[in-house]
Amino acid sequence: MVPSTTTAAATPPDGLIYDVRLTSVGPGNVTGQDVAYEPSNVDLAMKLHYLRGVYYLEGPAFEELTVLKIKEPLFTLLNQYYVVCGRLRRAEPPSSRPYIKCNDCGVRFIEACCRKTLDEWGEIKDAALENLLTPRGVIGPELFFSPPVWIQLTKFKCGGVSLGLCWAHILGDVSSAVKFMNMFGKVIGGLKLEPPVSVAHSLHKATAHQDSANAVVGPLSIKKVSPPVGDHWIIANNSTMQSLSFYVSPSQLGHMKSVIGGDYGPFELISSILWRAVGRHRKGPEPRVVTVCKKGPETREDSHVSNSQLISTVRVGDDFSAVGEADLSELARLVKHGGGGEELGKIDEAVEREGGNIDVVLYGAKLTLVNMEDVEFYEFEWRGHKPIGVSYQIDGVGDEGCVLVLPGPCGGGDGEGRVVRVVLPEDEVVELKSELRKEWSIMND
Repeated sequence: MVPSTTTAAATPPDGLIYDVRLTSVGPGNVTGQDVAYEPSNVDLAMKLHYLRGVYYLEGPAFEELTVLKIKEPLFTLLNQYYVVCGRLRRAEPPSSRPYIKCNDCGVRFIEACCRKTLDEWGEIKDAALENLLTPRGVIGPELFFSPPVWIQLTKFKCGGVSLGLCWAHILGDVSSAVKFMNMFGKVIGGLKLEPPVSVAHSLHKATAHQDSANAVVGPLSIKKVSPPVGDHWIIANNSTMQSLSFYVSPSQLGHMKSVIGGDYGPFELISSILWRAVGRHRKGPEPRVVTVCKKGPETREDSHVSNSQLISTVRVGDDFSAVGEADLSELARLVKHGGGGEELGKIDEAVEREGGNIDVVLYGAKLTLVNMEDVEFYEFEWRGHKPIGVSYQIDGVGDEGCVLVLPGPCGGGDGEGRVVRVVLPEDEVVELKSELRKEWSIMND
Protein backbone atom coordinates (compact mmCIF):
# COMPACT_ATOMS: atom_id res chain seq x y z
CA MET A 1 0.00 0.00 0.00
CA VAL A 2 1.12 3.55 -0.69
CA PRO A 3 1.35 5.68 2.47
CA SER A 4 -0.22 9.11 2.45
CA THR A 5 -0.06 12.21 4.59
CA THR A 6 -3.23 14.00 5.70
CA THR A 7 -3.29 17.80 5.88
CA ALA A 8 -6.02 20.25 6.75
CA ALA A 9 -7.25 22.47 3.94
CA ALA A 10 -8.98 25.83 4.07
CA THR A 11 -12.73 25.84 4.81
CA PRO A 12 -14.85 27.32 1.99
CA PRO A 13 -16.01 30.84 2.85
CA ASP A 14 -19.71 29.89 2.84
CA GLY A 15 -19.08 27.56 5.79
CA LEU A 16 -21.24 24.72 4.45
CA ILE A 17 -18.23 22.44 4.03
CA TYR A 18 -15.73 22.07 6.88
CA ASP A 19 -13.04 19.79 8.31
CA VAL A 20 -11.50 19.30 4.86
CA ARG A 21 -8.56 16.90 4.71
CA LEU A 22 -6.38 16.00 1.75
CA THR A 23 -4.44 12.79 1.07
CA SER A 24 -2.98 10.92 -1.90
CA VAL A 25 -3.76 7.30 -2.73
CA GLY A 26 -1.77 5.28 -5.25
CA PRO A 27 -1.77 1.72 -6.60
CA GLY A 28 -0.86 -1.06 -4.19
CA ASN A 29 1.73 -2.46 -6.62
CA VAL A 30 4.64 -0.70 -8.28
CA THR A 31 3.79 -0.10 -11.93
CA GLY A 32 7.36 -0.34 -13.21
CA GLN A 33 10.19 1.80 -14.50
CA ASP A 34 9.77 4.29 -17.35
CA VAL A 35 6.18 3.31 -18.13
CA ALA A 36 4.53 5.95 -20.31
CA TYR A 37 1.01 6.39 -21.63
CA GLU A 38 0.48 8.64 -24.60
CA PRO A 39 -2.88 10.36 -24.99
CA SER A 40 -4.31 10.21 -28.50
CA ASN A 41 -4.78 13.30 -30.64
CA VAL A 42 -8.46 13.40 -29.68
CA ASP A 43 -7.49 13.08 -25.99
CA LEU A 44 -5.21 16.10 -26.35
CA ALA A 45 -8.02 18.09 -27.95
CA MET A 46 -9.97 17.62 -24.69
CA LYS A 47 -7.20 18.66 -22.31
CA LEU A 48 -8.82 21.97 -21.26
CA HIS A 49 -12.03 20.23 -20.14
CA TYR A 50 -12.82 18.48 -16.85
CA LEU A 51 -15.66 16.15 -15.83
CA ARG A 52 -17.06 16.58 -12.33
CA GLY A 53 -19.52 14.07 -10.92
CA VAL A 54 -21.37 13.63 -7.62
CA TYR A 55 -22.99 10.44 -6.31
CA TYR A 56 -25.45 10.87 -3.41
CA LEU A 57 -25.91 7.90 -1.05
CA GLU A 58 -27.96 7.51 2.11
CA GLY A 59 -26.40 6.70 5.46
CA PRO A 60 -26.77 2.88 5.53
CA ALA A 61 -24.38 2.56 2.58
CA PHE A 62 -21.54 3.78 4.83
CA GLU A 63 -22.46 2.32 8.22
CA GLU A 64 -19.37 1.01 10.05
CA LEU A 65 -17.22 1.88 7.03
CA THR A 66 -14.13 3.87 7.95
CA VAL A 67 -12.15 6.02 5.56
CA LEU A 68 -9.32 3.47 5.73
CA LYS A 69 -11.71 0.71 4.59
CA ILE A 70 -12.64 2.91 1.64
CA LYS A 71 -9.04 3.60 0.69
CA GLU A 72 -7.86 -0.02 0.87
CA PRO A 73 -9.97 -1.14 -2.15
CA LEU A 74 -8.70 1.94 -3.98
CA PHE A 75 -5.18 0.51 -3.80
CA THR A 76 -6.49 -2.54 -5.68
CA LEU A 77 -8.53 -0.54 -8.20
CA LEU A 78 -5.60 1.72 -9.00
CA ASN A 79 -3.47 -1.29 -9.88
CA GLN A 80 -5.80 -1.54 -12.91
CA TYR A 81 -6.11 2.22 -13.41
CA TYR A 82 -2.47 3.09 -12.89
CA VAL A 83 -2.60 5.59 -15.77
CA VAL A 84 -4.82 7.92 -13.68
CA CYS A 85 -2.16 7.86 -10.95
CA GLY A 86 0.51 9.28 -13.26
CA ARG A 87 1.58 12.83 -13.92
CA LEU A 88 1.79 14.71 -17.18
CA ARG A 89 5.10 15.48 -18.81
CA ARG A 90 6.24 16.87 -22.15
CA ALA A 91 8.42 15.01 -24.60
CA GLU A 92 11.79 16.49 -25.43
CA PRO A 93 11.85 19.25 -28.07
CA PRO A 94 11.08 19.60 -30.88
CA SER A 95 8.00 17.50 -30.12
CA SER A 96 7.12 18.68 -26.56
CA ARG A 97 3.98 16.58 -26.93
CA PRO A 98 2.24 15.89 -23.57
CA TYR A 99 2.27 12.35 -22.24
CA ILE A 100 1.58 10.67 -18.90
CA LYS A 101 4.47 9.24 -16.91
CA CYS A 102 3.01 6.31 -14.97
CA ASN A 103 4.96 6.97 -11.79
CA ASP A 104 2.34 5.91 -9.17
CA CYS A 105 2.01 9.40 -7.67
CA GLY A 106 -1.65 8.63 -7.01
CA VAL A 107 -5.04 10.29 -7.06
CA ARG A 108 -5.99 13.00 -4.58
CA PHE A 109 -8.50 11.95 -1.90
CA ILE A 110 -10.43 14.59 0.03
CA GLU A 111 -12.45 14.04 3.20
CA ALA A 112 -14.96 16.72 4.22
CA CYS A 113 -18.10 17.31 6.27
CA CYS A 114 -21.27 19.25 5.39
CA ARG A 115 -23.48 21.18 7.83
CA LYS A 116 -26.65 20.20 5.92
CA THR A 117 -28.62 16.98 5.69
CA LEU A 118 -29.12 15.37 2.27
CA ASP A 119 -32.74 16.60 2.26
CA GLU A 120 -31.67 20.14 3.13
CA TRP A 121 -28.99 20.04 0.44
CA GLY A 122 -31.56 18.92 -2.11
CA GLU A 123 -33.67 21.99 -1.33
CA ILE A 124 -30.84 24.35 -2.29
CA LYS A 125 -31.57 25.62 -5.79
CA ASP A 126 -28.12 27.06 -6.54
CA ALA A 127 -26.52 24.62 -9.00
CA ALA A 128 -23.11 26.21 -8.45
CA LEU A 129 -23.06 25.05 -4.82
CA GLU A 130 -22.64 21.48 -6.01
CA ASN A 131 -19.08 22.53 -6.85
CA LEU A 132 -18.37 22.27 -3.11
CA LEU A 133 -18.87 18.50 -3.35
CA THR A 134 -16.48 18.00 -6.25
CA PRO A 135 -12.76 18.73 -6.12
CA ARG A 136 -11.74 21.77 -8.14
CA GLY A 137 -8.42 20.42 -9.39
CA VAL A 138 -7.01 21.48 -12.76
CA ILE A 139 -3.84 20.53 -14.58
CA GLY A 140 -0.95 22.95 -14.13
CA PRO A 141 0.70 25.34 -13.90
CA GLU A 142 3.27 22.69 -12.91
CA LEU A 143 2.38 19.55 -14.86
CA PHE A 144 4.44 17.19 -12.73
CA PHE A 145 2.53 18.13 -9.54
CA SER A 146 -1.02 17.95 -10.97
CA PRO A 147 -3.09 14.79 -10.41
CA PRO A 148 -5.55 14.09 -13.23
CA VAL A 149 -8.09 12.49 -10.85
CA TRP A 150 -9.52 13.72 -7.54
CA ILE A 151 -12.08 11.98 -5.29
CA GLN A 152 -14.02 13.72 -2.51
CA LEU A 153 -15.93 11.98 0.27
CA THR A 154 -18.36 14.40 1.97
CA LYS A 155 -20.30 13.37 5.09
CA PHE A 156 -23.66 15.05 5.63
CA LYS A 157 -25.21 15.85 9.00
CA CYS A 158 -27.81 13.09 8.57
CA GLY A 159 -25.22 10.37 7.96
CA GLY A 160 -25.62 10.44 4.20
CA VAL A 161 -22.57 10.76 1.98
CA SER A 162 -21.63 12.11 -1.41
CA LEU A 163 -18.76 10.83 -3.53
CA GLY A 164 -17.38 13.55 -5.80
CA LEU A 165 -15.12 12.97 -8.79
CA CYS A 166 -12.92 15.37 -10.74
CA TRP A 167 -11.68 13.66 -13.91
CA ALA A 168 -9.35 15.35 -16.39
CA HIS A 169 -11.03 14.86 -19.78
CA ILE A 170 -7.66 14.13 -21.40
CA LEU A 171 -7.96 10.69 -19.76
CA GLY A 172 -11.28 9.83 -21.35
CA ASP A 173 -14.90 10.83 -21.84
CA VAL A 174 -17.79 10.52 -19.40
CA SER A 175 -18.20 6.80 -20.13
CA SER A 176 -14.59 6.22 -19.01
CA ALA A 177 -15.08 8.25 -15.84
CA VAL A 178 -18.32 6.44 -14.99
CA LYS A 179 -16.74 3.05 -15.65
CA PHE A 180 -13.99 3.98 -13.16
CA MET A 181 -16.56 4.86 -10.47
CA ASN A 182 -18.67 1.76 -11.18
CA MET A 183 -15.57 -0.39 -10.82
CA PHE A 184 -14.74 1.39 -7.55
CA GLY A 185 -18.11 0.31 -6.19
CA LYS A 186 -17.58 -3.28 -7.36
CA VAL A 187 -14.16 -3.48 -5.70
CA ILE A 188 -15.68 -2.16 -2.46
CA GLY A 189 -18.14 -5.04 -2.81
CA GLY A 190 -15.32 -7.58 -3.02
CA LEU A 191 -14.70 -8.00 -6.76
CA LYS A 192 -11.30 -9.54 -7.55
CA LEU A 193 -9.63 -7.79 -10.49
CA GLU A 194 -7.55 -9.34 -13.23
CA PRO A 195 -3.92 -8.20 -13.71
CA PRO A 196 -3.78 -4.82 -15.45
CA VAL A 197 -3.31 -4.44 -19.20
CA SER A 198 0.04 -2.89 -20.06
CA VAL A 199 -0.08 0.39 -21.97
CA ALA A 200 3.66 1.01 -22.12
CA HIS A 201 4.96 2.06 -25.52
CA SER A 202 7.37 4.39 -27.24
CA LEU A 203 6.46 8.04 -27.32
CA HIS A 204 4.98 9.65 -30.40
CA LYS A 205 7.60 10.98 -32.78
CA ALA A 206 7.25 14.55 -33.98
CA THR A 207 5.92 14.98 -37.48
CA ALA A 208 6.57 17.90 -39.76
CA HIS A 209 3.75 20.44 -39.84
CA GLN A 210 1.84 20.53 -43.07
CA ASP A 211 1.97 23.64 -45.13
CA SER A 212 -1.23 25.57 -44.40
CA ALA A 213 -1.99 25.80 -48.12
CA ASN A 214 -2.25 22.00 -48.30
CA ALA A 215 -3.96 21.43 -44.95
CA VAL A 216 -7.40 19.80 -44.85
CA VAL A 217 -10.41 21.83 -43.75
CA GLY A 218 -10.38 22.09 -39.98
CA PRO A 219 -13.14 20.72 -37.75
CA LEU A 220 -16.09 23.00 -36.97
CA SER A 221 -16.50 21.52 -33.50
CA ILE A 222 -13.33 22.92 -31.92
CA LYS A 223 -12.00 26.43 -31.44
CA LYS A 224 -8.42 27.44 -30.88
CA VAL A 225 -7.69 29.22 -27.61
CA SER A 226 -5.72 32.44 -27.82
CA PRO A 227 -3.33 33.21 -26.27
CA PRO A 228 -1.96 29.67 -25.67
CA VAL A 229 -2.43 28.41 -22.13
CA GLY A 230 1.03 26.86 -21.77
CA ASP A 231 1.14 24.37 -18.89
CA HIS A 232 -1.86 25.80 -17.00
CA TRP A 233 -4.77 23.95 -18.60
CA ILE A 234 -7.65 26.27 -17.92
CA ILE A 235 -9.49 28.74 -20.17
CA ALA A 236 -10.56 32.33 -19.60
CA ASN A 237 -14.06 33.03 -20.92
CA ASN A 238 -15.04 36.30 -22.55
CA SER A 239 -18.43 36.01 -20.84
CA THR A 240 -19.38 35.25 -17.26
CA MET A 241 -20.72 31.71 -17.49
CA GLN A 242 -23.50 30.39 -15.27
CA SER A 243 -24.66 26.85 -14.60
CA LEU A 244 -28.34 25.90 -14.45
CA SER A 245 -29.74 22.50 -13.48
CA PHE A 246 -33.36 21.34 -13.72
CA TYR A 247 -35.47 18.20 -13.91
CA VAL A 248 -37.84 17.42 -16.75
CA SER A 249 -40.56 15.06 -15.53
CA PRO A 250 -42.16 12.28 -17.62
CA SER A 251 -45.36 14.34 -17.93
CA GLN A 252 -43.38 17.36 -19.15
CA LEU A 253 -41.60 15.16 -21.70
CA GLY A 254 -44.99 13.90 -22.83
CA HIS A 255 -46.18 17.47 -23.32
CA MET A 256 -43.05 18.29 -25.34
CA LYS A 257 -43.67 15.26 -27.55
CA SER A 258 -47.31 16.23 -28.15
CA VAL A 259 -46.28 19.74 -29.18
CA ILE A 260 -43.23 18.83 -31.30
CA GLY A 261 -44.48 15.51 -32.71
CA GLY A 262 -42.31 13.04 -34.60
CA ASP A 263 -40.41 9.99 -33.42
CA TYR A 264 -38.02 11.86 -31.15
CA GLY A 265 -36.58 10.86 -27.81
CA PRO A 266 -36.06 13.07 -24.74
CA PHE A 267 -32.60 14.21 -25.89
CA GLU A 268 -33.87 15.50 -29.26
CA LEU A 269 -36.95 17.13 -27.67
CA ILE A 270 -34.99 18.94 -24.96
CA SER A 271 -32.16 19.90 -27.31
CA SER A 272 -34.49 21.42 -29.89
CA ILE A 273 -36.23 23.56 -27.25
CA LEU A 274 -32.96 24.82 -25.77
CA TRP A 275 -31.35 25.36 -29.18
CA ARG A 276 -34.24 27.58 -30.26
CA ALA A 277 -34.29 29.40 -26.92
CA VAL A 278 -30.58 30.25 -27.19
CA GLY A 279 -31.22 31.47 -30.75
CA ARG A 280 -33.95 33.77 -29.45
CA HIS A 281 -31.96 35.32 -26.65
CA ARG A 282 -28.38 35.42 -27.94
CA LYS A 283 -27.30 38.99 -28.58
CA GLY A 284 -24.49 37.98 -30.93
CA PRO A 285 -24.67 35.71 -33.99
CA GLU A 286 -27.27 32.99 -33.46
CA PRO A 287 -26.14 29.33 -33.22
CA ARG A 288 -26.67 28.11 -36.78
CA VAL A 289 -24.08 25.35 -36.24
CA VAL A 290 -24.17 23.17 -33.14
CA THR A 291 -22.04 20.24 -31.98
CA VAL A 292 -23.71 16.99 -30.92
CA CYS A 293 -21.87 14.53 -28.66
CA LYS A 294 -23.13 11.00 -28.02
CA LYS A 295 -21.81 7.85 -26.38
CA GLY A 296 -19.53 5.96 -28.76
CA PRO A 297 -18.06 2.46 -28.98
CA GLU A 298 -15.12 1.28 -26.92
CA THR A 299 -12.51 0.42 -29.48
CA ARG A 300 -9.12 0.81 -27.83
CA GLU A 301 -7.47 -2.17 -26.14
CA ASP A 302 -6.81 -0.06 -23.06
CA SER A 303 -10.47 0.96 -22.97
CA HIS A 304 -10.31 1.75 -19.27
CA VAL A 305 -9.57 5.28 -20.49
CA SER A 306 -10.39 6.73 -23.89
CA ASN A 307 -12.21 9.60 -25.57
CA SER A 308 -14.39 7.54 -27.88
CA GLN A 309 -17.62 9.54 -27.85
CA LEU A 310 -19.18 10.35 -31.21
CA ILE A 311 -18.86 13.99 -32.21
CA SER A 312 -20.68 15.60 -35.12
CA THR A 313 -21.76 19.04 -36.23
CA VAL A 314 -25.24 20.04 -37.34
CA ARG A 315 -25.97 23.09 -39.46
CA VAL A 316 -29.35 24.67 -40.18
CA GLY A 317 -30.12 25.23 -43.83
CA ASP A 318 -30.08 28.53 -45.68
CA ASP A 319 -33.88 28.40 -45.72
CA PHE A 320 -33.89 29.06 -41.96
CA SER A 321 -34.52 32.77 -41.57
CA ALA A 322 -33.75 32.62 -37.83
CA VAL A 323 -33.00 29.81 -35.40
CA GLY A 324 -35.06 31.58 -32.74
CA GLU A 325 -38.18 31.25 -34.91
CA ALA A 326 -37.48 27.75 -36.25
CA ASP A 327 -39.93 24.87 -36.16
CA LEU A 328 -39.00 22.67 -33.18
CA SER A 329 -39.65 19.46 -35.09
CA GLU A 330 -37.10 20.50 -37.71
CA LEU A 331 -34.47 21.25 -35.07
CA ALA A 332 -35.22 17.90 -33.39
CA ARG A 333 -34.83 16.16 -36.76
CA LEU A 334 -31.43 17.78 -37.27
CA VAL A 335 -30.25 16.76 -33.79
CA LYS A 336 -31.36 13.16 -34.37
CA HIS A 337 -30.26 12.61 -37.94
CA GLY A 338 -27.46 15.14 -38.36
CA GLY A 339 -26.80 17.00 -41.53
CA GLY A 340 -23.25 17.87 -40.62
CA GLY A 341 -20.02 15.93 -40.64
CA GLU A 342 -18.40 13.42 -38.34
CA GLU A 343 -15.67 15.31 -36.53
CA LEU A 344 -13.38 12.79 -34.80
CA GLY A 345 -11.20 12.24 -37.87
CA LYS A 346 -10.90 15.97 -38.49
CA ILE A 347 -9.99 16.64 -34.86
CA ASP A 348 -7.35 13.92 -35.02
CA GLU A 349 -5.83 15.49 -38.13
CA ALA A 350 -5.91 19.01 -36.70
CA VAL A 351 -4.04 17.99 -33.53
CA GLU A 352 -1.58 15.87 -35.51
CA ARG A 353 -0.71 18.82 -37.76
CA GLU A 354 0.30 20.74 -34.65
CA GLY A 355 2.41 17.89 -33.29
CA GLY A 356 0.02 17.48 -30.35
CA ASN A 357 0.63 21.04 -29.15
CA ILE A 358 -2.62 22.87 -29.73
CA ASP A 359 -4.95 24.53 -27.23
CA VAL A 360 -8.60 24.10 -28.20
CA VAL A 361 -12.04 23.81 -26.62
CA LEU A 362 -14.76 21.49 -27.87
CA TYR A 363 -17.60 22.06 -25.38
CA GLY A 364 -18.76 25.60 -26.01
CA ALA A 365 -16.73 26.21 -29.17
CA LYS A 366 -20.18 25.97 -30.75
CA LEU A 367 -23.35 25.47 -28.76
CA THR A 368 -22.75 21.86 -27.69
CA LEU A 369 -25.51 19.31 -27.07
CA VAL A 370 -24.29 16.32 -25.06
CA ASN A 371 -26.37 13.15 -24.85
CA MET A 372 -25.55 11.29 -21.61
CA GLU A 373 -28.82 9.31 -21.51
CA ASP A 374 -27.10 5.98 -22.22
CA VAL A 375 -24.22 6.39 -19.78
CA GLU A 376 -24.40 3.81 -16.97
CA PHE A 377 -24.53 6.27 -14.03
CA TYR A 378 -26.93 4.10 -12.03
CA GLU A 379 -24.97 0.89 -12.43
CA PHE A 380 -22.92 2.29 -9.56
CA GLU A 381 -23.52 0.30 -6.39
CA TRP A 382 -21.98 0.72 -2.95
CA ARG A 383 -22.27 -2.29 -0.65
CA GLY A 384 -25.66 -3.17 -2.11
CA HIS A 385 -26.97 0.41 -2.13
CA LYS A 386 -27.76 2.46 -5.24
CA PRO A 387 -27.27 6.23 -5.28
CA ILE A 388 -30.38 8.33 -4.77
CA GLY A 389 -29.02 10.75 -7.34
CA VAL A 390 -26.08 11.21 -9.71
CA SER A 391 -25.01 14.51 -11.21
CA TYR A 392 -22.30 15.28 -13.78
CA GLN A 393 -21.11 18.55 -15.24
CA ILE A 394 -18.35 19.75 -17.55
CA ASP A 395 -15.85 22.47 -16.68
CA GLY A 396 -13.93 24.50 -19.23
CA VAL A 397 -16.99 25.26 -21.39
CA GLY A 398 -16.44 27.96 -24.01
CA ASP A 399 -18.57 31.06 -24.53
CA GLU A 400 -21.12 29.43 -26.86
CA GLY A 401 -22.39 27.21 -24.04
CA CYS A 402 -23.23 23.58 -23.46
CA VAL A 403 -26.33 21.44 -22.72
CA LEU A 404 -26.06 18.07 -20.95
CA VAL A 405 -29.00 15.64 -20.85
CA LEU A 406 -28.66 12.95 -18.18
CA PRO A 407 -30.97 10.15 -17.01
CA GLY A 408 -33.27 10.95 -14.14
CA PRO A 409 -32.84 9.61 -10.60
CA CYS A 410 -34.45 6.25 -11.47
CA GLY A 411 -31.64 5.51 -13.91
CA GLY A 412 -32.92 6.38 -17.36
CA GLY A 413 -35.35 4.89 -19.84
CA ASP A 414 -37.89 6.54 -22.08
CA GLY A 415 -40.61 6.37 -19.43
CA GLU A 416 -38.63 8.38 -16.89
CA GLY A 417 -37.57 11.97 -16.52
CA ARG A 418 -34.30 13.66 -17.43
CA VAL A 419 -31.85 15.87 -15.57
CA VAL A 420 -30.60 18.79 -17.67
CA ARG A 421 -27.50 20.85 -16.96
CA VAL A 422 -26.93 24.01 -18.95
CA VAL A 423 -23.84 26.24 -19.01
CA LEU A 424 -24.43 29.57 -20.77
CA PRO A 425 -23.52 33.27 -20.42
CA GLU A 426 -25.37 34.50 -17.34
CA ASP A 427 -27.67 36.93 -19.18
CA GLU A 428 -28.91 34.07 -21.38
CA VAL A 429 -29.61 31.90 -18.33
CA VAL A 430 -32.03 34.52 -16.99
CA GLU A 431 -33.93 34.59 -20.30
CA LEU A 432 -33.87 30.80 -20.60
CA LYS A 433 -35.39 30.30 -17.14
CA SER A 434 -38.20 32.70 -18.00
CA GLU A 435 -38.98 30.93 -21.28
CA LEU A 436 -38.94 27.45 -19.72
CA ARG A 437 -41.29 28.64 -17.01
CA LYS A 438 -43.79 30.33 -19.35
CA GLU A 439 -43.83 27.90 -22.28
CA TRP A 440 -43.08 24.52 -20.72
CA SER A 441 -43.98 24.87 -17.01
CA ILE A 442 -40.38 24.09 -16.03
CA MET A 443 -38.48 26.05 -13.36
CA ASN A 444 -41.75 27.08 -11.63
CA ASP A 445 -40.17 26.67 -8.22
